[in-house]
Amino acid sequence: MAMQIHGNYDHSGNNYAEAAREKQAAERAEKAKEAEKTAETRDSDRLSEPKDEYISSEKSGKKPAGLYRVGRDENGKRKIFYEEKCVTNTDKVDREIKKLKEKKQQLEQQIKSASGDEKKIRELEKKLAHVENELSQKDNDTYRKRHASVSQ
Repeated sequence: MAMQIHGNYDHSGNNYAEAAREKQAAERAEKAKEAEKTAETRDSDRLSEPKDEYISSEKSGKKPAGLYRVGRDENGKRKIFYEEKCVTNTDKVDREIKKLKEKKQQLEQQIKSASGDEKKIRELEKKLAHVENELSQKDNDTYRKRHASVSQ
């Protein structure tokens, strides 16, 4: 079966595809322009934002506020210079430990002198065990460092 249609045909169907391509190209160009504008505004915003900047103590003219600073030694090598000195004092801890040792000696003497009374000896031995335990915890460098007083 054959079909025949008479009439005027508009051959602009090919032009439709071409027009669609042109429209898409125009949209892409417009999007590119918008992207360029937003990039420019971002760049201008970045320029107006304050930036962090390192300023050395020599340039600022101020004395450093920290405990140390980086500088150069007599040979030109980098070196750390300490600005402040800290003093650590363990006298209070040492006195506390000395008192505990004296108390331990007193308890040992009391135990020797109370040789007849078992109840008193047990009570003194409990006290002695407590003092020895406390001494074992406190008579070391870690305890001294932790409880030392630091001053500048």
